[in-house]
Amino acid sequence: MNHSDHMMPMAGPSPTRRNKMMMHMTFYWGKDALILFSGWPGARTEMYVLALVFVFLLAFLVEWLSGCRLIRKDAGRVGAGLIQTAMHGVRAGLAYMVMLAVMSFNGGVFLAAVAGHAVGFLVFGSRVFKKDDDGVGLDGGDYRHRRAGGLRSDLPPISC
Repeated sequence: MNHSDHMMPMAGPSPTRRNKMMMHMTFYWGKDALILFSGWPGARTEMYVLALVFVFLLAFLVEWLSGCRLIRKDAGRVGAGLIQTAMHGVRAGLAYMVMLAVMSFNGGVFLAAVAGHAVGFLVFGSRVFKKDDDGVGLDGGDYRHRRAGGLRSDLPPISC
């Protein structure tokens, strides 16, 4: 099977055919990946493992920002709105970085991103660390989210 059918040439710093990098268009396994930045993680196994940990932590941080409470109840509306907007921007930026990393089509990167989101949700969004008898968490917040029609769901609404 010819794997070059599933790859597209990437524009690189050198226009010569010999140095042209190929971008995968299907999932593949292996440490030779190009993730987020040109030349990163390179050909070393240690750098690939570091890249996987980095993607895991990015996804974990997205989940933390989705569930953290940093704004005090006595904060002013403008100040609270600015903090909320900054948090939203950081969360969106981190989520886009995870998405771009997954677009490397490397199976390990995909699994690291899914695991980061799953562990982050387990720690910050699931019932594991919240009381589940009355639907009120340890922070006093209601963790059961409303769906259309007023029905309750255990998962927060997804926003794409």
